Amino acid sequence: MSRTPLRRRSTALALALVAGSAGLTVAAAPSASAAACSDVDVVFARGTGETAGLGIVGTPLVSNIKSDLPGRSVSSYAVNYAANAAQTSAGPGATDMTNHVTSTAASCPNTSFVLGGYSQGASVTDISIGIPTLLGSGSTIPTALAPRVKAVVAFGNPLRLYGQTITSASALYGPKAKEFCNLGDPVCANGTNIAAHLTYQLNGSVESGAQFAAGKINAG
Repeated sequence: MSRTPLRRRSTALALALVAGSAGLTVAAAPSASAAACSDVDVVFARGTGETAGLGIVGTPLVSNIKSDLPGRSVSSYAVNYAANAAQTSAGPGATDMTNHVTSTAASCPNTSFVLGGYSQGASVTDISIGIPTLLGSGSTIPTALAPRVKAVVAFGNPLRLYGQTITSASALYGPKAKEFCNLGDPVCANGTNIAAHLTYQLNGSVESGAQFAAGKINAG
């Protein structure tokens, strides 16, 4: 697939533009992590410009997954990365996501994982599961651990600007992936409506993503 410098700059510009808007309204959201091994660990990467934590999409996603999995313990991990407007931090973010999954899997052999990301955080997730992107490179989750990743949920994924989705780009993770891209979203739909990129937590996408993840967990 041809990926021109102009298209690359357009992607970065769209992400940076949204970051500027998001940064004015996003409040800090601390990550949550259980000291003991949990049944399910949700690993989520926030979007560009958001302060450290799970972010405006990841926070309600984790809450809804917990509600949808009564009787199971659910922990969460906020990927530790810069989420910078320069769009240079997705690779290091992927490495942090991968390192967390690898170390937790080793310490907690019965823990299953849900991976997810929003905006640049979706690119973090793409890289971590082995999908090449234009936003950098980083460590990928070992193939042997793929069966323990039960679901992947992405919101506003820039991968779509290049005609791909997780489903089309990954035979390993595609069957357990769910992606949301609002009409007009400049980051995933090449649109011009910044508001479309900032409302996944308001339009039912988060609830639908949580139900999908819970269904995959319950299916084993």
